[in-house]
Amino acid sequence: MSENILRVENVTMQFGGVVAVNNLSLDINKGEIVALIGPNGAGKTTAFNVVTGVYEPTNGRVSFKGKTIVENHPQGKMKKLYHGENAGVYTHVVSPTPDKITKLGIARTFQNIRLFGKMTVFENVLIARHMRSKANFMSATLRLNHAEEAANREAAMKYLKLVGLEDLQLEKASSLPYGKQRRLEIARALATEPELLLLDEPAAGMNPQETVELAHFIRDVKNQLDLSVFVIEHHMDLVMEISDRIYVLDFGKLIATGTPEEIQNDPHVIEAYLGVGDEDA
Repeated sequence: MSENILRVENVTMQFGGVVAVNNLSLDINKGEIVALIGPNGAGKTTAFNVVTGVYEPTNGRVSFKGKTIVENHPQGKMKKLYHGENAGVYTHVVSPTPDKITKLGIARTFQNIRLFGKMTVFENVLIARHMRSKANFMSATLRLNHAEEAANREAAMKYLKLVGLEDLQLEKASSLPYGKQRRLEIARALATEPELLLLDEPAAGMNPQETVELAHFIRDVKNQLDLSVFVIEHHMDLVMEISDRIYVLDFGKLIATGTPEEIQNDPHVIEAYLGVGDEDA
């Protein structure tokens, strides 16, 4: 039986009168590559933002490795928090900040690349290592963390080599071509040592050859680091190439789930993407 790593249960995300995600439930098992697809405005990135703590859901629960990490059930029973600064408080809401979710083992990239453009390629990856650093203010001030600092620098180089950017380590991030900036953003996410990697439109802006290379790259990284991968993508060739399973959103609602072959032949998916009925499709 496959080990579940992420479970999204009945998640709704509402902004005023707009329901961006409507009662979404999905599962990701350890070692899988799972895609979330749908037309523009379907609610895909909103779902990612709920999983990673950017948004507090209007309703629903997110569990990681069997433990609830995000929850809001306004009409349900209140629960007692046992951890963190609010321990002992009864609440309907469990809503950690994105950095705390990253520490749990979930890392992500963004639809619009968010690198530190004026910093070097190496510095962009090194800065992500602070998520795993144990040094405190005093030890850092007194320079007592030499061993940890050296280990972080070594780890940063390891991830740069993994994505093929070690020869560009001293270049400014903003000077890299688009495809390499994408790889750098993935390297920075990997430097936080995730078990689950979320990729938000990693092929956006890439040419066909770069997209093919990205497919091989995602599979290789997943296998080498024993990752699970959750990806949003509009490039259907990439989705069909790398995915074990696919979930399809349309106007915030889940309309289909299955293998790549099942999704390709699903009339509801065809209608959502092409805007045609079954007979026309």
